[in-house]
Amino acid sequence: MITHTVGLSLGPTSAIESGVAVREISSGKLIYLDKLFSMNDISLFFENYPSLKNSVICISLPWDNTMLEGKWRVQSKAYQLINTLGNFPNTDNWTQRFSNRGCDLFSQLKENCANIYRFEVYLTRQKLNLYSNFKERSSADCKFLQNTLRNEFGFDELPLNMMPVAQLEAILGTVLAEEHLKGRTTNIFKFKNLDVINLI
Repeated sequence: MITHTVGLSLGPTSAIESGVAVREISSGKLIYLDKLFSMNDISLFFENYPSLKNSVICISLPWDNTMLEGKWRVQSKAYQLINTLGNFPNTDNWTQRFSNRGCDLFSQLKENCANIYRFEVYLTRQKLNLYSNFKERSSADCKFLQNTLRNEFGFDELPLNMMPVAQLEAILGTVLAEEHLKGRTTNIFKFKNLDVINLI
């Protein structure tokens, strides 16, 4: 029986924080919220998490920033065309949008009967009408997301002072996992043999 939903907002590297949130389905309350950095931290969390087989876990897809050297490349990478005709040779994986970070761990957890799905943060925010007019992950965008989660999604336990964006995105993962339990999601594609889901 599924009793919890878990959201993990995975950072592209260990220098960028990852957030984890655990929500109890029966009460609708967040029971755990934390920041993690290295894959060892994430692995340790799942090793010590007692309700692994009784949870639905949604893990975000981090952007792959390994080849980028300038700010304009970070912002332009998301708009590159998908390679369908072979006109853009994929030298050094420059067309790869998502990082492979943690894929081995998540596949191993899936083999151990965990209910794991991936999600794309920005697509999920659009479907939940949580997309602001502010620059993504800016302080104004974070404040907008936090206030909307507290006022419209019933997360009354969120503090008034600003929370880290990774934790807010992890809360989005718990919301998406609960929507998946209600049958309101669909698979949009697969990434490293794990289904990437979003709201219908």
